Amino acid sequence: MRARVYVTLKTGVLDPQGEAIRHALGALGFSGVEGVRQGKMIEIDLAETDEGKARAEVEKMCDALLANTVIESWKVELD
Repeated sequence: MRARVYVTLKTGVLDPQGEAIRHALGALGFSGVEGVRQGKMIEIDLAETDEGKARAEVEKMCDALLANTVIESWKVELD
């Protein structure tokens, strides 16, 4: 089973990289961009075949290591 974990900054947390991207897009002529939030995507291949167990395991990974839960949110997709 493959898990995809999407980690983004929580609403209200400043995103300097997102702001730099927004500024660069404006410099390239993309004038309609009013805001950018950036994050990361992590793919994990799991031996587990039970979706519920896999989700629980990945959620533990997110809380323990993959996301700084003070300032970041995460979402898990399994397939």
